[in-house]
Amino acid sequence: MAVEDKHISYRIYLVAFAILVLAIAITVKLTNIQWVEGEYYRKLAKERSVKNFVIQANKGNIYSSDGSLLATSIPNYKVRFDAIAPNKVDFDKNLQPLCDSLAKLLGKPNQFYKTELLRARADKNRYYLVARNLSYTQYMKIKSFPLFNKGAYKGGIITEQRTIREYPIGLIAERTIGYERIKPDGKPDGKGIEWAFKDYLTGKDGKRLMQKMAKGQWKPIRDENEVEPQDGYDIISTIDVYIQDIAHHALLKQLEYYEAEHGCVVVMETKTGEVKAISNLGRDKDGNYTETVNYAVIESHEPGSTFKLIDLIALFEDKLADTSSVYDSRGGELSFYNRKVSDSKKGGYGKISLGRAFELSSNTVLVQAVYNNYKSNPQKFVDHIKRMKLHEPLGLQIKGEGKPIVPQPGAKNWYGTTLPWMAYGYGVSMTPLQTLTLYNAVANNGEMVKPLFVKEIKEWNKTIKKFDKEVINPKIASQETINKLKAVLENVVKKGTGSKLYSKDFSMAGKTGTAQMGYSDKVNLYYASSFVGYFPADQPKYSCIVVVHKPSKSKGYYGAEVSGPVFKRIAQKVYTDVPSTNEIKNLEKSNLVQDQNYETYFTNSSKNMQTIPNVHGMPGMDAVALLENLKVKVKVIGIGKVKRQSIQPGQPLLNNTTIILELS
Repeated sequence: MAVEDKHISYRIYLVAFAILVLAIAITVKLTNIQWVEGEYYRKLAKERSVKNFVIQANKGNIYSSDGSLLATSIPNYKVRFDAIAPNKVDFDKNLQPLCDSLAKLLGKPNQFYKTELLRARADKNRYYLVARNLSYTQYMKIKSFPLFNKGAYKGGIITEQRTIREYPIGLIAERTIGYERIKPDGKPDGKGIEWAFKDYLTGKDGKRLMQKMAKGQWKPIRDENEVEPQDGYDIISTIDVYIQDIAHHALLKQLEYYEAEHGCVVVMETKTGEVKAISNLGRDKDGNYTETVNYAVIESHEPGSTFKLIDLIALFEDKLADTSSVYDSRGGELSFYNRKVSDSKKGGYGKISLGRAFELSSNTVLVQAVYNNYKSNPQKFVDHIKRMKLHEPLGLQIKGEGKPIVPQPGAKNWYGTTLPWMAYGYGVSMTPLQTLTLYNAVANNGEMVKPLFVKEIKEWNKTIKKFDKEVINPKIASQETINKLKAVLENVVKKGTGSKLYSKDFSMAGKTGTAQMGYSDKVNLYYASSFVGYFPADQPKYSCIVVVHKPSKSKGYYGAEVSGPVFKRIAQKVYTDVPSTNEIKNLEKSNLVQDQNYETYFTNSSKNMQTIPNVHGMPGMDAVALLENLKVKVKVIGIGKVKRQSIQPGQPLLNNTTIILELS
């Protein structure tokens, strides 16, 4: 018995010892976790349940030169409901008034919201979606509703915010305003002003602490952000929405009529180089014209006859010829190395002065003038191009500028035909904006200025950076040469290839161009029709270029008939708005008929209106101007003419009224 008791005692001691060892091990482990590994596990737990989420900062706005919004960031909100956060008393007391408020704001019956919220409460749903795509105003209203006004912990409201980019004037100047995006491969990409000035437009992101809930969902821990986002700077562009609207629709109308492949138009302020309008339209697979490529900036191509201005500059500056110098057009055809140069007029122009040849765009005369005087020293001719900086990109504020091509004597691409071909705009390459910069220099008495798209970067009313006029060449030619160029450019419109554009009531100057494209393949040969110049001719305020690619040959392809009318339309509309020309009364009758809507606008805007006017059928920009003059806030959807207005005509004109115009 004693032996058995002794064995039992040993077993008890052994068990006790094992328990003691286990207790010591647990104590050591707990101590180790608490003091040695504790920080690691606490950090791991926090990372898995609490995390800082990035709150994207609002990008800065892009404005037109007259203060209209071209691009803006709009906060967009999503509201969810943590159904178990409110206590029973608060939930029962506020449920009905909350549902009534939601129904009034969001449009669904109050019974719908009551059923849904009760179901969410019963299911212990901590992430029920109440509404999405809310504006800031709607969000602030929901935040003040019964129950939700108690905040996240007592009211259960969960808010998610993101920003979206809006373009209030729609597709107009879309390609120049541009965009910033992330490509499928994760790399950033963009175009236009948005991309070129992204470092200024993009603000600093904020941070918000959120806690993980069931089903992998997260909700904010507190109403305030850990780090508040800082909005980006605003960009003030040079675009004038009035001129932009005119240019866009004038180009669109002509592209549609001539069934052209694509085209562009640029309007530039002569003295400053500020681009007041730029439109780039190309036909998509459905036959519609949209802005996808910035042709005016990117597309470098043979300019054709608009290049002949350089011929005159070189000849006049070197005193090798004058406007009165006479040449024989030789029956309208020349031959160089078995390749022909022909005039558009069969049989040529006989013996004709150089000035008149330019006005009529005689290829044979201009080629003779250049070839005869520079064939022994072609570098002398090319040096004129280089002195005007036309052999290199302009260095624009936006990316993607096309490179000009100017052959150099002695290079591999210099042939016996290169010089005569250059004389009438072939074998060289320039973008429309580079060509416009040259003609703008003539209008600006020889001072060549760089085209400007952005003139200021601002933070509210504080200027962060200002972009002033940048001079490329202070004087591209002597004043004597400039005066001669102005005279022949004005005569092109008065009595030359652009004579159909002439109006006795206002003056324009410019040059037509009709360049053959793809001429190496006669089957696929097509034309690029252009007109470039400035207005008014005597005191130039604006320069403008219009280029239309691949118009229907059955309808016409000469620059004067395809691109010229776009130039004239823009000049007419803008010219009547220039203060220095307000005294002009007698515009040509065809323009008065064409501008009937504008007469209605000015008549309506002069009245002391007490009610909302009828703007149905008016061009969008006219309607906006009329309504804004009446202190009405306007939101525009689409482009074109007004097809619907949200407030019917005759309704009382109240302060802070907002009207939505649908255009088509």
